[in-house]
Amino acid sequence: MIAEGDKVWVRVKATGTNTGEWNLFGVTIPPTGKRVSYRMVFNWRVVNGKLVEGGEVDDNLPFLKALGFIEYTEKGKPLEKVFV
Repeated sequence: MIAEGDKVWVRVKATGTNTGEWNLFGVTIPPTGKRVSYRMVFNWRVVNGKLVEGGEVDDNLPFLKALGFIEYTEKGKPLEKVFV
């Protein structure tokens, strides 16, 4: 976590086990029982102790791969959904 002036940046890694259905882009993925992780970076602006502006950037490729939703591909090969 970095805070300077009214700006705050937070880097987070969340981990867990996929035990329930996951709805992604209108596709329901059944539980896999697999351990997954997700990295996020939040940037906020805080004024008088209140969050007044913010955003988030997620690194979800490893997460989607762990659930079996995507596969890494060779250069030029189309990316296909595993669950349709």
